[in-house]
Amino acid sequence: MIHTEKQHPKFERTLIIIKPDGIQRGLIGEITKRYERTGLKLIAMKMMLPTSDLVEKHYTIDPEWKRLVGEKTIKSAQAKGHAPIHEDPAIAGDMILDILKKYLTSGPVVAMVWQGMHAVEIVRKITGSTEPLSSGVGTIRGDFVIDSYKTSNDDGRAVRNLVHASSSVKDAEDEINHWFKQEEVFKYALVQEKILYDVNLDGIME
Repeated sequence: MIHTEKQHPKFERTLIIIKPDGIQRGLIGEITKRYERTGLKLIAMKMMLPTSDLVEKHYTIDPEWKRLVGEKTIKSAQAKGHAPIHEDPAIAGDMILDILKKYLTSGPVVAMVWQGMHAVEIVRKITGSTEPLSSGVGTIRGDFVIDSYKTSNDDGRAVRNLVHASSSVKDAEDEINHWFKQEEVFKYALVQEKILYDVNLDGIME
């Protein structure tokens, strides 16, 4: 079967945003290296200072986001015996959005698009769970952050977790289109793709 560009999984893409705390801690190179050494290909990258409107539209691409994140936050807090940010999911969602807007507009971010087989899942595995305290050793958040939901809620701020990573293939495509113009995303070949994707590893021997 001949795969087209849209069909072959090697063309899966995901969005990564290194947040202001990642920039301030000098972790751009370390974070980028962790994704790059898996074999994923960087096809777009830019530094920018997000506007409040850009951040709000990013999180509300899914119209159910506020309610869902509110429910998730309440459930997580209750499971750990902590007081939730608010008992009403809709209000909690609004509060979280306001906190995230303040966080992501506080300084420059680096937005990137990574491409490759299982890009979304690979990146999320490397990045770790949203709460750094719960992230495993060896993940970006587990290795470089000591923050937790409880502490961030008590302080009335966003949890500092260095990176945003798309949660699904659909979300990734929607988010990439939100952050990047078509001409900012590049198509090019890497030599290593022959090793990663060619079925028979043709052309290695001279």
